Amino acid sequence: MKTNRIFFIDAVRAFAILMMLQGHFIDTLLNPIHRDSSNMVYQIWYYFRGITAPTFFTISGLVFLYLLLRAKHKGDDYPRIKKGLYRGLLLIGIGYLLRVDIFGWLRGDFKSYFFVVDVLQCIGISLIILIGCYVLLRKHVRLLSILLFLMGCLCFLTEPIYQSWNFSNVPIAFANYMTKSYGSIFTILPWFGYTAFGGFLATIFYSHVHKKRFRLVTVISFFITGIFLIDCSSWFLMRLHYWTDIEIFKSSAYFNYLFTRFGNVLLIFGVFYAAEPFLKGSLIGKIGQKTLSIYVIHFIIIFGSFTGVGLKHFFLKALNPTQAILGAFIFIIVVCIISFHYVKTNAFIYRGVRKLVRAIKN
Repeated sequence: MKTNRIFFIDAVRAFAILMMLQGHFIDTLLNPIHRDSSNMVYQIWYYFRGITAPTFFTISGLVFLYLLLRAKHKGDDYPRIKKGLYRGLLLIGIGYLLRVDIFGWLRGDFKSYFFVVDVLQCIGISLIILIGCYVLLRKHVRLLSILLFLMGCLCFLTEPIYQSWNFSNVPIAFANYMTKSYGSIFTILPWFGYTAFGGFLATIFYSHVHKKRFRLVTVISFFITGIFLIDCSSWFLMRLHYWTDIEIFKSSAYFNYLFTRFGNVLLIFGVFYAAEPFLKGSLIGKIGQKTLSIYVIHFIIIFGSFTGVGLKHFFLKALNPTQAILGAFIFIIVVCIISFHYVKTNAFIYRGVRKLVRAIKN
């Protein structure tokens, strides 16, 4: 079951990173006149683009907490807690580092773009929060499971409330974690909700993965719950409003995309977990082991980290659909080749950052 679990995780992570690669490429470079919402191909692309980030956040929470719980079972969780805190801070640091424009800074051009919060910062903060929850309830896995489930629900349900909060008096470096008003792509809320649900799933795997027919029951549960969230979550939220007269249920039902996207995530989990026996030793599994390296490389190529020059600066909103699709395909291949043959593993990134930190200290 240990081996199967790893293959399942890597497959989902590979799917998420490949969807992110093509999504960033096409969204950044496709000419807006070709964004036809009535076109079925565009609708499918837009649909998958919308569930890529939820998948990434959810699987991050699942794999991180599952490995932490397994370490606890072996009586060796403190080193992993320390490693997790370091990794969370490292992700935050890399997220900011990728927005450094060296030549712009040398010209004295310091833009607020540096403080924009993206997926790496949010995942880093989410992992640190997850560690805090674990440390609080490490001896009570069932209570930890309930806490994470409730936190995920609250993050989604209360979005109509915190989306209206005003952070104009908060320093931009901190406000960017809570509002998109200054250009942030992701914010802690509601995105931590997906990580919390991933942590909740980790407690389920940890407690029941050894049981017979776990895969069958889990795959069926993924599909049933996913379909329910997609088709019936808004109806269910309205029923809760009628039963309790609590306004937040109604507000969430009227703008319900968080629960439906989580339903899509569960369907993806179900597909890959069911297909896991056929994915052992496959290329997609190897790609899933290099997500951080691939993310860093693709960000540099598209958005021009450090130099200020990337594909965005030459082809921004300039490609037609054929060029965008072929370009995305070539882009994915090039990024993966660089990752496989030059960067090797995510550990390359971690070692590089450690060397940089030591150099700065000296």
